[in-house]
Amino acid sequence: MEEPFRGSEAVARGIVTPARLRGPRFVRLFPDVYVSAAAPVTPVLRARAASTYAGPRGAASAYSAAEILRASCGPWTAPAELVAPRRIRPRPDLLAHQGVPLEPGLCDGVRATSPRATAWELCRRLELVDAVVALDALAARRRDRPVFVPVQGTPAPEQRRLSRMTAPCPGFDPADLLVLRSLYPHLRGSARLDRVVALADPRAESPPETRLRLLLVLSGLPVPQVQFPLYDARGRPWARFDLAYPDALLAIEYDGAHHDDPLDRIRDTRTAALGWQTLRITADGLTRNARRTVGTVRALLAQRTHLTSP
Repeated sequence: MEEPFRGSEAVARGIVTPARLRGPRFVRLFPDVYVSAAAPVTPVLRARAASTYAGPRGAASAYSAAEILRASCGPWTAPAELVAPRRIRPRPDLLAHQGVPLEPGLCDGVRATSPRATAWELCRRLELVDAVVALDALAARRRDRPVFVPVQGTPAPEQRRLSRMTAPCPGFDPADLLVLRSLYPHLRGSARLDRVVALADPRAESPPETRLRLLLVLSGLPVPQVQFPLYDARGRPWARFDLAYPDALLAIEYDGAHHDDPLDRIRDTRTAALGWQTLRITADGLTRNARRTVGTVRALLAQRTHLTSP
């Protein structure tokens, strides 16, 4: 019982007694929603619990829906979030919106709003950088994501079976948000979507990669190419850069806080033989030393563009 469940339903079915439910083996996440005490309480678990709490006509939404869709893009401490037709009392650990979910469906057996509807909700209320991060993550195609099955139009017996399959996530065009705006033109925050969509690039493979690209672009540097491939003599891709300025033969890789891969050093040596310089940025270079990162990239661009010019 590591999945969130309704305590009242488990008791009614004889799976657990009320006394045992109140004991140390289970943790109550939301009213009448429990999980095994052995299950780590992660954003994904809180999201699944929110979907359970929303009920059969509700759904996980916003950052919680993104977690269920395996497009994590929010802070670890973000409260769970849901939308449901019934009124739900607010809690510090839960944002509940009363209404009908937009584009609800099943993903890995859990009700959530669709990737497009989830992005629509987040991008209208988040600050610019966070909004683009969310849009990149939700619009991207990923092979490791479960199938999202819309509730409308799919026979009920097929919904849960299909939702537990794994297939490449089709993603969506970021400009779809502008189509939604034409349908709901007066909703708060929709006027700012042009800028968000213009800055989006779902080819980014992680939120830090998006944040790094935006750090450079919003600082006035040229827009780098995303997931730029290098090909061997037979035309087969053998290397790929997170970000690249091909005219300057400058590659930029995000390595996170504890990244140290010997294969990356080998690749850097091989690409250096082709004239490329690779700049590796850590989490610190994206936060505390962001200005230094921008200055370094600006200087390298000026230097290497001059060197590589014919």
